[in-house]
Amino acid sequence: MRVVVAEDLFLIREALVRMLTEHGFTVVAAVDNGPSLHKALADEQPDIAVVDVRLPPSFTDEGLQAAIHARRQRPGFPVLVLSQYVEQLYARELLADGIGAVGYLLKDRVSNTEQFISAVESVAHGGTAMDPHVVAKLLTRGDARGRTTELSHREREVLSLIAVGRSNAAIARQLTISASAVTKHIAGIFGKLHLPESEDDNRRVLAVLAYLNQ
Repeated sequence: MRVVVAEDLFLIREALVRMLTEHGFTVVAAVDNGPSLHKALADEQPDIAVVDVRLPPSFTDEGLQAAIHARRQRPGFPVLVLSQYVEQLYARELLADGIGAVGYLLKDRVSNTEQFISAVESVAHGGTAMDPHVVAKLLTRGDARGRTTELSHREREVLSLIAVGRSNAAIARQLTISASAVTKHIAGIFGKLHLPESEDDNRRVLAVLAYLNQ
């Protein structure tokens, strides 16, 4: 699987390249600025991009804008964003198409190689990999609050775990409740948010995020 990496800090960029290479990925470009990222995405046509939000020359949203542009050219193109901050506006824009193959991780919360590689693999195969803190921010945005105020505390816990890609069994284990209780909470969530139920975990996650992103 071919990867483009965009990170302006040399040590972090090299660490990303090394981890990806050691786990069977082919890094076709590793760049440190926005214009180079645009060029690499256009020239290399990678299978996935791992990008920092803030890149030179502006250090604002260079990385994410390049990724969003690539997804407009190639709908569903997998993008895993790495950031030091929860950029709510950027996260919403990245999720806006509702197609999937999107991840958003906070750099200081990636605790080990396995977590990072698992996120890359999930996004590359059309899944999602959202840091719980990012999800929490999306759930507590001003316009999202009105849509989630009817949810119980437990339903909000379940929704947060759904949004980061947990299966029903994993949710049950984490919250120490039965699988049937998880199913009941999920039914309640989709009912209150007026979202159709789905047996597909990935579509379910995307539906929740897309709705909160409207």
